[in-house]
Amino acid sequence: MEAAACLQHKKIQIYDTTLRDGAQMEGISLSADDKLKITTLLDELGVDFIEGGWPGSNPKDIEFFKKVKDLNLKHAKIVAFGSTRRKDTKVTNDPILRALLDAKTEYITIVGKSWDMHVDIALNATREENLKMIEESIEYLKLNNKKVFFDAEHFFDGFKASSDYATHVIKSAKKAGADAIILCDTNGGSMPEDIKKAVAKVKEVLGDTRIGIHVHNDCELAICNSLTAYEAGATQIQGTINGIGERCGNANLISIIPNLEIKYKEKVLPEGNLTKLTAISRQISDILNINPSDHQPFVGYSAFSHKGGLHASAVQKDSKTYEHITPECVGNTNRIIISEQAGISNILSVSERCNINLGDNPKEKAKTLLKQIKDLEHKGYQFEGAGASFVLLLLDLLGQRPKFFDLIDYRVNVSSKQLAEATVRLKVKGEVIHTASLGVGPGNALDNALRKALNSYYPTIKDFQLVDFKVRIIGGHDGSAAKTRVHVESSDGNINWDTVGLSANIIEATWQAITDSIEYGLWIKTKQKDFAEGLTEVVHSEAKF
Repeated sequence: MEAAACLQHKKIQIYDTTLRDGAQMEGISLSADDKLKITTLLDELGVDFIEGGWPGSNPKDIEFFKKVKDLNLKHAKIVAFGSTRRKDTKVTNDPILRALLDAKTEYITIVGKSWDMHVDIALNATREENLKMIEESIEYLKLNNKKVFFDAEHFFDGFKASSDYATHVIKSAKKAGADAIILCDTNGGSMPEDIKKAVAKVKEVLGDTRIGIHVHNDCELAICNSLTAYEAGATQIQGTINGIGERCGNANLISIIPNLEIKYKEKVLPEGNLTKLTAISRQISDILNINPSDHQPFVGYSAFSHKGGLHASAVQKDSKTYEHITPECVGNTNRIIISEQAGISNILSVSERCNINLGDNPKEKAKTLLKQIKDLEHKGYQFEGAGASFVLLLLDLLGQRPKFFDLIDYRVNVSSKQLAEATVRLKVKGEVIHTASLGVGPGNALDNALRKALNSYYPTIKDFQLVDFKVRIIGGHDGSAAKTRVHVESSDGNINWDTVGLSANIIEATWQAITDSIEYGLWIKTKQKDFAEGLTEVVHSEAKF
């Protein structure tokens, strides 16, 4: 793949369809306000076009197109989406075209059939009638001073079945004045070679008319096919944030954009905006209420993580040894993971990032700690994903672990109504504290009781929240007792941290993870602000250990 040879004479346009095609993903439902928030973020990133939805099709899209005019967008153009006129309907009487005009956007995208089978079966129209529907719809919108993009639905399947008819369709769109013609792999079944041949042929037919590409991910090829189309001459790339979309999703703009910018040297975003990629990817996932993939290229928490000792050692010397780009250029960061597969270099790296002094013989201390980690993980602990527990283990080894309280005892009772009551007795600063609290489940009750007991002594604890709580049963084979591993994620509103507990007793494992969480939170509060902020790349949940 010769990236440098693929540069286009036209600026590459990024067209986002998260709000329309992305919203068709199973399990996703966006309010009008959600759409407006995402629109603001997409504009901040610097995409060229934002497809807002289908005007007139539902109340949320109607509300969106009314309110989006009030946003002070700096870069992106809002696009209304709809279809060609219906069969046997004049353009002036067609409700879809009327709704598109009523949206009052500068740009409109209309979709039309380019696969003869769909014309026959889905439209139940003649092929000539379909061409007229396309031409007349585009001409009508152009007469109303709109810039029009034509989505040639099922183009690649249609091109395979009848290249002549598929070519007639795009010629009709060009003749009618379409500003860009977008070739759609609607079923997501095309191979890269299919894309390459078809786009090259279309480029010959359309001349200077802009060609776009819109592909689905049913064969896990949406990114590859989008870049292949770019290499063949497409200058508008359509997709969604994080690849969401119907069935298996759409082309992922979060991967396409950095590939174009870094690998192909195409400036598709405003200067400096590529560094916003990771944050915006995660913010949009949050609005969509979906968990981002830790292993997503470029922006995932694990995209630049190094677990093997040899890898960590090499990265410390030169990150290019195991990183294809500098993580910071896409707003991400690399991480050194502590686990039983770690090497001494992993320990030294994390200690340095945490500003923890290992003393006169750091390698020996690191070797001792590494042995402890391997022994503990053999028993069932997992420090990968529990960075705060590792930091406390490191402080313990060095005799530096702070003691904010001593446990006397605790007890948990669970009722038939799923409520739990936890009672704890602690010694805090020489005083014995005895308190109880209710919660939804043992973990929540213990967390509430512990924080209630400590609140008057450590007021900053009121900022701590239990964000996530996971339980896993491990072992129990060959007659051995099963153990419970509890993973807790906590936050103070600024940074998140993760802790782990392990025991044959789920309550004990929960107590370990929760007390680690409270102790770690109190520990970072005792440090200077700049030191605490320096820890985020190690223990923040957005860079899981």
